Amino acid sequence: MGNYKLVALDMDGTLLNEQSEISKENAEWIQRALDAGITVSFSTGRGFRGALPFAEQLKLETPMITVNGSEIWQKPHVLHKRTLLSPVYIKQLHELALRHEGTWFWAYSTNGIYNLEKWIDPSTTYEDHHWLKFGYYTEDDVVRGRILQEVTEWDALEITNSSPQNLELNAKGITKASAIRELCSMLGIEMSQVVAAGDSLNDIAAIREAGLGVAMGNAQQAVKDAADVVTLTNNENGVAEIIKQYVLKG
Repeated sequence: MGNYKLVALDMDGTLLNEQSEISKENAEWIQRALDAGITVSFSTGRGFRGALPFAEQLKLETPMITVNGSEIWQKPHVLHKRTLLSPVYIKQLHELALRHEGTWFWAYSTNGIYNLEKWIDPSTTYEDHHWLKFGYYTEDDVVRGRILQEVTEWDALEITNSSPQNLELNAKGITKASAIRELCSMLGIEMSQVVAAGDSLNDIAAIREAGLGVAMGNAQQAVKDAADVVTLTNNENGVAEIIKQYVLKG
């Protein structure tokens, strides 16, 4: 067995297949890792509510990283740390979305998800909510590029994506990597003992900093370029392959 103590797994496009399911093979090898004393943690852009059913399916009682690192859970339902995104920026990001008609947008708060169809109640203010992340989705590359350029010029937010068609904004300095560093402190291990796997730009920081950074076969090219190794796709049980080949080898 290798010297890895923590496996941090992205969910969509990594652990989950295109039907948003955990394959039998992935579940089996995650259990084998757990049985061997390895900590297996979700490291996802999803909010807690979106990740929880899969943690329950795998019977995980391990830490979880949600909303790209804005929330770190000691175990399901036990919050360790939360980093909020200023309502000032949420207001600016919302106004920017409205200036680009046809762009889908969403925002995670601690009490739910708001989006183009269901935005905050007009009787409330941005300050009445505790914000975690904002996102844009558009298949128009030009529009996405304009939004990216403007937000980049603010130099105030962490900018990533979870698919080539979207942009995700977190508080500056908040990434899956920053959250994994916090997990390492909690667990008493080093980043060199971490395997981080993912497919999108919100995984790059973690992939670069981990002892072993793994890009899925279906990952964006920039993620593959940043990774130490590239494994099988999310539809080919890539997570099982990572654990088999690198974590429990020998």
